[in-house]
Amino acid sequence: MQKILFQGDSITDVGRSREVERLSGSGYPTLIAAQLGYEAPGAYEFLNRGISGNRISDLLARIKVDIINLQPDVLSILIGVNDVWHEAACQNGVHTALYETLYDVLIAEVKAALPEIRILILEPFVLRGSATEAAFDEFSAEVPLRAAAAKRVAEKHGLEYIPLQEKFDAACRLAPPEYWLADGVHPTPAGHELIARAWLEQFAR
Repeated sequence: MQKILFQGDSITDVGRSREVERLSGSGYPTLIAAQLGYEAPGAYEFLNRGISGNRISDLLARIKVDIINLQPDVLSILIGVNDVWHEAACQNGVHTALYETLYDVLIAEVKAALPEIRILILEPFVLRGSATEAAFDEFSAEVPLRAAAAKRVAEKHGLEYIPLQEKFDAACRLAPPEYWLADGVHPTPAGHELIARAWLEQFAR
């Protein structure tokens, strides 16, 4: 049985249960678990350890208990928008260079502890919305910098990288931004489906 661990912030957390492992929230981790679990009953175990509000520094701080100790076969990480949002909201963000350094350390530590692990890095994304409108110039400038840093880390370590910003931008030509991201950050059901489809496409390769 392959153990798949989803890590990240509120976009991954999405109301997951802290008591019942199979209740993995209402977002893309559950959509992925639903499809893979249906197609291959008993072949996978799914864990969601996303925590709302997390930045890369928070994820690194819990690397042992919430990643390494769980010994996943597959690790999926989506982190970065809070590194920008916390700066815009309360001057407590993580600037790009530090974000990249901490991400690099996290990946190096995980690979050292779990050398056979498969890691998928998801691109942070943002759209104009109620949570981002007031500081959208900052969001639109800074989130792509975190995305580029995440991609560099993925390339350095030979990991799989899943682009998402272009997919959301393209989706906005079909329906307005709030149809995909309710507030410019948090996906709607359709937005989570977009992420899940991109993830599953990469996972099947």
